[in-house]
Amino acid sequence: MNRDEEFLAKRIIDLADQSYRTGLYTYTGFLNQQEQAVYDSVRKDAAPVTATLFGGVEGCERQVLRFGDEESLGYDAGFPICCIEIRPLIEKFSDALTHRDYLGALMHLGIDRSTLGDIMIRDKTAYLFCLDKMASFIVDNLDQVKHTHVKCRLLEEMPEAVRPQLQAVKLIVPSMRLDVVIAKLYHLSRSQSIALFREKKIFVNGRGQENNSGILKETDVVSVRGHGKFICDGISGETKKGNLNIQVSKYV
Repeated sequence: MNRDEEFLAKRIIDLADQSYRTGLYTYTGFLNQQEQAVYDSVRKDAAPVTATLFGGVEGCERQVLRFGDEESLGYDAGFPICCIEIRPLIEKFSDALTHRDYLGALMHLGIDRSTLGDIMIRDKTAYLFCLDKMASFIVDNLDQVKHTHVKCRLLEEMPEAVRPQLQAVKLIVPSMRLDVVIAKLYHLSRSQSIALFREKKIFVNGRGQENNSGILKETDVVSVRGHGKFICDGISGETKKGNLNIQVSKYV
């Protein structure tokens, strides 16, 4: 672990211990998948309390880690997560904004990254998950993204637009090795795919995966930092040349 990961590991253990001692829920900020892997590596050292990850809706990459559950604590506190709709004031004049554009505008306001979850873009509207303590500040202060003037609205309910959307993709691959499938799906060379494993950017079922020769199995959920996330649906057959016809469901 590097210094930041060691600090996070200590913080996670402290939060678990605090929940166990006080009988109250405790929470981290939003964790990226590499940070979630830190918890996975230290969970055996943490107090015996239920831990749950959630990012606002199913399928989010950035998630809050909560210690405690209703069965053991006797009450349900949920997660301190809000959803904000970010819509251009005049849609026909708005830029084609990217995830980086929205994140840059938010960071320009001096907001800590750990208070921000996933940003989902649907047409020209973005949906941001954030900690509830930051929601009012964002709604009141975020009025421009790049050259586009925007208006923000705190949503009382999660709209259908922020639910995960999956696109079925058919691939022909020589094997079910992780590096092979990832290279094919994201149009990378084998060397580029292997480099992602070395850089600790591959996660299978929420756990860091550094073995590029690992075999992908049906129902595995794979996240590739900087590229996306997909579910392995399985093998549908073989080609005449002995390659595999497979299908994955890609988050879009």
